[in-house]
Amino acid sequence: MRRRIALACALALVPIALLAQGLRTDPRAVPSPLVGAPAPDFALPRFDGGDLRLSNLRGRVLVVNFWASWCGPCREEAAGLEAVWRRYREAGVVLVGVNIQDREAPARAFLGATRPSYPNVVDRNGAASISYGIYGVPETFVIDRDGRIRLRHVGAVGIEALARQIEPLLGERS
Repeated sequence: MRRRIALACALALVPIALLAQGLRTDPRAVPSPLVGAPAPDFALPRFDGGDLRLSNLRGRVLVVNFWASWCGPCREEAAGLEAVWRRYREAGVVLVGVNIQDREAPARAFLGATRPSYPNVVDRNGAASISYGIYGVPETFVIDRDGRIRLRHVGAVGIEALARQIEPLLGERS
């Protein structure tokens, strides 16, 4: 009987230990299994009308940024993302903002305040954020011309960090 109780206690501690380890692990330190894999496709409504299908942008270097209006770091990185877009769009880079876990009115207010000129879409049902394994916001992905994820950045991303990822991909041809 004591053996069974000891075994039951030991088995009960395993999930608790795993949970504790997960809570102590910085998500930025966990390598993403998506890096090197094909980017999951999505078709989402744009805030300015129409839909955007990611696979229609194949052949270009893509920067996909997941954001929410209630996210402080998203607001902090907004000007930098716009600067990256303006710096590289003539070279064929496309930046796409994906709003998640948000209500429409605050998301539109965020866009009105930050005034991005790159396309922004809304992931209403969360399917796109789930397929990208989004842990939190902001998260940014750089996708090469062949549609493969080359970088996953968790947290606010800086202009120069993005530039270091984008520039080598501009010379690559599919």
